[in-house]
Amino acid sequence: MKRVDARVAIVTGGRHGIGAAIAQRLRDDGARVAVLDREPPPRGRRVRNALYLECDVSDESAVEDAVRDVVRWGRRIDVLVNNAGVADPHAAPPGSLTLEAWRRVLDVNLTGPFLLSKHAVPHLRRAKGTILNIASTRAWMSEPDTLAYAASKGGLVALTHALAISLGPKIRVNGVAPGWIATKGNASLRRIDHAQHPVGRVGRPEDVAGLVAWLASAESGFMTGQTLVIDGGMTRKMIYAA
Repeated sequence: MKRVDARVAIVTGGRHGIGAAIAQRLRDDGARVAVLDREPPPRGRRVRNALYLECDVSDESAVEDAVRDVVRWGRRIDVLVNNAGVADPHAAPPGSLTLEAWRRVLDVNLTGPFLLSKHAVPHLRRAKGTILNIASTRAWMSEPDTLAYAASKGGLVALTHALAISLGPKIRVNGVAPGWIATKGNASLRRIDHAQHPVGRVGRPEDVAGLVAWLASAESGFMTGQTLVIDGGMTRKMIYAA
């Protein structure tokens, strides 16, 4: 039997990059996967055991409708992967970051996971399911001018353990914090980009997907409230100017 055989999973932001890799891995492991994304479903493409729904995760009515549609399709929800997010961490210096830009990042990256969790909880509770939040190592470390993104991911780490305590023992909640993941392939990467990582390479979406698949399975049944870092060792490396 495959790891998540016969389970129904929701993956937000599942059209591209890490989200697409997670959706594919869960399907490979036996799940029926509903992808929620702001982009419309791909035309002319039918994937077995998959449902595509257009949804803005920061819009509560849209989220409520999407969860209802998933349940109609799959009859249950076992796994919720909150992956959708504003991907570019760079916004503006503190003195010029607009309130609109700040709110948009937090609405998608932090409020979105809250809304999906809120409306999926009754179904997850019946299934004794799991919630997985895709955070970032930027919850603990930053580059200049990434305030909104870092704040949203730090909030998501906190939301993860808060949900775990509130929803246990029937629902487990964990997070994954990727470092540098090459979501568009390796063509533009330099040798130094790979060499600076203790594992010798930049991450791939499939690396994150593998960890998510394990956290979604019964094999991780004694883990909740945790956010696991997957960054090739970079957050453990002392870096000083030469």
